Amino acid sequence: MSDFDGLLRARSDGGAQALLPTPTVQCHAANLAFLPGGDLACVWFGGTQEGVSDISIHLSRLPAGTDRWLEPVQLSFDSARSEQNPILFVAPDGAVWLLYTAQIAGNQDTSEVRRRVSHDGGETWGDPAPLLGHDAPVGVFVRQAPVVLESGRILLPVFNCRTVAGEKWVGNDDTASVWYSDDGGQTWSEVAVPESTGCVHMNIVPREDGVLWACFRSRWADHVYESTSTDGGMTWAPCRPLDLPNNNSSIQARSLDDGRIAMVMNHSSKDDATSRRVSLYDEIDDEGLAADSGPRVAEPALDADGPSAFWGAPRAPMTLVVSSPDGRSWPTAYDIENGDGYCLSNNSRESRNRELSYPSVLPDPAGGLHVAYTWHRKSIKHVYLPADVLAEIVSTPSASAGPDLPAKEQRA
Repeated sequence: MSDFDGLLRARSDGGAQALLPTPTVQCHAANLAFLPGGDLACVWFGGTQEGVSDISIHLSRLPAGTDRWLEPVQLSFDSARSEQNPILFVAPDGAVWLLYTAQIAGNQDTSEVRRRVSHDGGETWGDPAPLLGHDAPVGVFVRQAPVVLESGRILLPVFNCRTVAGEKWVGNDDTASVWYSDDGGQTWSEVAVPESTGCVHMNIVPREDGVLWACFRSRWADHVYESTSTDGGMTWAPCRPLDLPNNNSSIQARSLDDGRIAMVMNHSSKDDATSRRVSLYDEIDDEGLAADSGPRVAEPALDADGPSAFWGAPRAPMTLVVSSPDGRSWPTAYDIENGDGYCLSNNSRESRNRELSYPSVLPDPAGGLHVAYTWHRKSIKHVYLPADVLAEIVSTPSASAGPDLPAKEQRA
């Protein structure tokens, strides 16, 4: 039986894990959500290689009470654009939204955010349409789920892929903002996050004290960054670094029932890099895979003219960190899986890429924790940590690596 059959198998730490069935050579950027009927759903993008126009959105379900993920279905079909970073969101009226981006080749500054809506729990979907309207700026990207406030306001965190005139996008000038809607997603307005250059993948977590806390991936591959809002997301504090590393790869955080915050991330930064890529899309051009499809690599160097996006820092280990009850420190870190995290190439066809990246984290009603992430850009791995396993991890201030692979280092 294939490891890629979607069957949950036991882990030595008491959890379970599965490699989802994935029909494409490359898979990336998972996001988890519970559908209205109780099924666990996972969406990701797949195709030949990120940025190529055959990249599209796929969805698989783990039916409630079962232990095998179903064969995925394709949910986007634009043959001219690379469709990426999907999100599933259950709106206040019960409709399920599929949000994703659509860009031309590796030009993230051409992206628009699209939405498909399901009124039957994700069985059938309406036609795709621009979420923010036809007059919205291009280059808007999503990664994290919207948040609904008690007022009914929907907050959608985004990042803005910007370029200098005449230059291709590489991520040097990306910023964060929040689009909000007070009419159920019919119309939207934007609020900028100050001092957010280089801060992307904004993830909003409502805290028990009423403050909206947000964490960010860093283009500079240095630290996780944070910001807060005390007025329902209408203004945000300037971004500042946390004492957690970041490697210019995605993170995701959700609140637990006891007020702690669970974040899944790569516990690494550019300090762990041995080489540096020119850009995320240095193996493709506007026509698809480049004739010379190898990555453009240079030795790491200081940024002479200010910070620039750092690509190529190892994307491993896949680490769960859990905050203190007040959400202001991170005493627990646990490696779910380890490896060398090689990501100087996005090539999955020849198994060049070995990253463990782009996690999604989702608490369940029983107190357990679901995690999904990119596994070598070949599949999506799902890990489930039941409530008793999670409690043991959280109660251990310094947790060793997860099963099957050695620890990179002891966490403290």
